[in-house]
Amino acid sequence: MRISARADYAVRAVLELAVRQGIGPVKAEEIAAVQGIPHKFLEGILGDLRRAGIVDSRRGGGGGYRLARDAAGLTVADVIRAVDGPIVSVRGERPTGLAYTGTAQPLLPLWIALRANVRRILEGVTLADLAGGALPEPVRALAAEPEAWENP
Repeated sequence: MRISARADYAVRAVLELAVRQGIGPVKAEEIAAVQGIPHKFLEGILGDLRRAGIVDSRRGGGGGYRLARDAAGLTVADVIRAVDGPIVSVRGERPTGLAYTGTAQPLLPLWIALRANVRRILEGVTLADLAGGALPEPVRALAAEPEAWENP
C-alpha cells in the first residue's frame, strides 16, 4: 500500500484544523505554511475535503477553513477516501471487483485480508486521537514492534 502525497497532506491539514477546533476558521495559507504543504496543492485538497463534508469554508476577512464535524467523528480513513478514493485497490479496482482463476485464486482473499487490516487501522484512528497525541492501543502496539520500523 502506498500513501500518496495528496493523502498525507490532507491528513496533516485536517489535523491542523482539529488541534485548532473551536478557535475559528484557519486560512489555507496558514495551514500550508505551518505544515510545509504547497499552497496551490492544498487548495485543491481542501476543495475535495469540503465536497466530502469534512471541512467547511467561509470567505472574507475572518474566513478560512474549519472541521465540518467533530474530530472524534472523523477517521483517517474518511480523509484518505475523500482525496484518493478507495483505501486499497489492485490495479485501480476494489478487491471485491476482481476475479482470479487457477493458481492465482488465493490472491483474492489475500487482497481482501490486506484491505481489512488497513481499514481496521485507518478507521480506528480519529482526528481527535491524533490531535490528542494518543493513538489507540492496537496501533501503538503495532508501531512498537521493532520490525515495523525496518525496511526489508
